[in-house]
Amino acid sequence: MSHDSEKKVKILMVAPTPFFADRGMHIRIFEEARALVRRGHEVKIATYHNGNDIPEDENPGIDVRRIRRLLFWYRKLEAGPDWQKLVLDVLLIRKTYTLSREFRPDIVHAHNHEGVAIAWVALLLLRLHGQRPKLLADFQGSLTREMISHAYLRGSWLRGIFRAVETWINDMSDAAVASSWSSAEEISAIRRGGAVETVLDGARDLPDLPADDRKRFREKYGIGEYAIVAVYTGAFIPNKGVETLVKAIPAALRSEPALHFVLAGFPRNLLDPLLSKYGVRERVAVVSPLPYFSIGDVLGMSDIAIDPKHEDTGQASGKMLQYLGAGLPVVCFDTPNNRNYLGDGGTYAAEKTSDSLAEAIVTLARNRESWDHIGRANRLRAEGFTWDKTGEKLEEVYGSML
Repeated sequence: MSHDSEKKVKILMVAPTPFFADRGMHIRIFEEARALVRRGHEVKIATYHNGNDIPEDENPGIDVRRIRRLLFWYRKLEAGPDWQKLVLDVLLIRKTYTLSREFRPDIVHAHNHEGVAIAWVALLLLRLHGQRPKLLADFQGSLTREMISHAYLRGSWLRGIFRAVETWINDMSDAAVASSWSSAEEISAIRRGGAVETVLDGARDLPDLPADDRKRFREKYGIGEYAIVAVYTGAFIPNKGVETLVKAIPAALRSEPALHFVLAGFPRNLLDPLLSKYGVRERVAVVSPLPYFSIGDVLGMSDIAIDPKHEDTGQASGKMLQYLGAGLPVVCFDTPNNRNYLGDGGTYAAEKTSDSLAEAIVTLARNRESWDHIGRANRLRAEGFTWDKTGEKLEEVYGSML
């Protein structure tokens, strides 16, 4: 479907989350919507009552609609299960239903398993009024494995129930896309409603910081001009591999004292105990929160980047794409998704341990002469992952559905 030749598509995105927060799922929702609006389509987003508004200068015309603020005390922005979300999801079913009656979308684009279930219930009610928009599922990983990674579902019987529910949700939609190769392959194997298309996240083009700005940002965070800055950007929640990274810092510093670590993200209260536990507070600069729209400043003052996620949930890595777009050499674990993103441009930890991660960080830190070459190669690879390509791929999927 070309935006030059085909009619405008009306899209209602269902986002069961406090949109917008500075983390991966929200970035995908926002950038998909922005790419689609740029391509001439009309997009509304139904979401929770809390979350930040999109800055006016970054919003090309996305209409965000929120549920009623009945749980006025609920202000959680970070990812992870919370039983209060059951109430929020009931309210989001109502919002999706009423907004669909008003907006009459061609496509209801639901994010993650929770969003698909919400949209499916709302669409059942819509059929009573003769409306039958198509439902697209946008998956970002396994629901069951994500719950396990957040330390839920410890009982095998409860895992079995969630796997059954997940399998059921996989078949609710008219079509499905996934944000990573591994997720698409895994869901395609069990989905009866057709194969899952891989629709990857995009990378922002983040130009190099001028030398004066680079020096200024380092001074702001107490980092020496000649330090080797290793950066992590993302959530400080357990399933992102943050403790593995913090645990690796002492060993890395013993081998390479010139290293200085920057951990940028949120929530701060989950990170501080880890810094104290491993005694690295003095050699870590914490940037929290990290606004998505100013991430280029933090990456621009850095030399190497780290993604310590183990891929327990099969999710894509938005931070990896930001690293590529900033032209940084990257240290990570050797997983299929990471190989697909980086190819030979990654420095891979041999084992999924903090010791192995520390060795890989030191190896790259000491290989300073390779940074520019690897960085240029990674920035070139980033050109293969753009949000405009994401929007174009979604257009193709919408076209096949309609």
